[in-house]
Amino acid sequence: MPILDGRRAAAITSAAERLRDGGLVAFPTETVYGLGARADRDTSTAAVFAVKGRPDDHPLIVHVADPAAVTEFAEEPGPVARALMARFWPGPLTLILRRRPGRGEAAAGGQDTIGLRLPSHPVALALLQEAARLGVPGVAAPSANRFGRVSPTSARHVLGEFGEGLLIVDGGDCEVGIESAIVDCSGATPTLLRPGALDRREIEAVIGRPLAAPGADSPRASGTLASHYAPSARLLLLDTASLTAMLAQPAPPGVAVYSRVVPPAGCGLSHRPMPADAGAAAHELFAALREFDAGGATLVWVEQPPPGPEWDGVRDRLTRAAAA
Repeated sequence: MPILDGRRAAAITSAAERLRDGGLVAFPTETVYGLGARADRDTSTAAVFAVKGRPDDHPLIVHVADPAAVTEFAEEPGPVARALMARFWPGPLTLILRRRPGRGEAAAGGQDTIGLRLPSHPVALALLQEAARLGVPGVAAPSANRFGRVSPTSARHVLGEFGEGLLIVDGGDCEVGIESAIVDCSGATPTLLRPGALDRREIEAVIGRPLAAPGADSPRASGTLASHYAPSARLLLLDTASLTAMLAQPAPPGVAVYSRVVPPAGCGLSHRPMPADAGAAAHELFAALREFDAGGATLVWVEQPPPGPEWDGVRDRLTRAAAA
């Protein structure tokens, strides 16, 4: 099956029709590429779990074409959720809301809450709007990769994961590069379940209070398992001092390095510099891990990102990748 050019109206129509008919479509968002199915039909959503090899109790995020579509799947948003939608939608923010009974149960992993997002990528918006016109109120879409592995940020990454049997809409490389931040608005206290490229300080400025940390009673959310986002190579996350000491010694075969620290000249290690800017690092992170795999690395030494909330999303992805 060919990769469709998302700039063409015919491609959007074909992909929307596939979704309407219950099929799967990979499509770009500003964060990563998603593997989508119509969220209002549990049998369609079940195919996403099966193709990814994802546990069916690990919830998906439902992507909608406009804020009004939220109530197709969730109860009426409260004031905090409405304020966040007004400020950050379309954009890389997922909100957890109370789910409407009988709607999106499979996408929600059986929970009474559901995650919703309005992406900003023009191809994603065009696809969601055309799908809505055809009667699809929302598209459940996790990242378009095998469960637990590195998320895709280009159409060719998706093709490498699933081959030619999947309809893929190409919208270019993803701008943000890591998944959306997830804020739980289903209870009395807004809670940050997963950091993203969106700085938590920006979210807190809108709601007027600090975001709480997840607790034992927090809803399950996409991409929050201890081990996730892992390349085939083993990833070792090191503080700057430890990495510097290791670089001063002979390295075992198959080591690649992703760091701000520069390895000694002539050491023979494959090195990719980590950008000093958090947004630039997020943008290239998953592509860099995939390149290490493609280059035959068996072990990747990664320098811990700098402190600060702007790095929370990158730090979260690397910590989970290192837990694999």
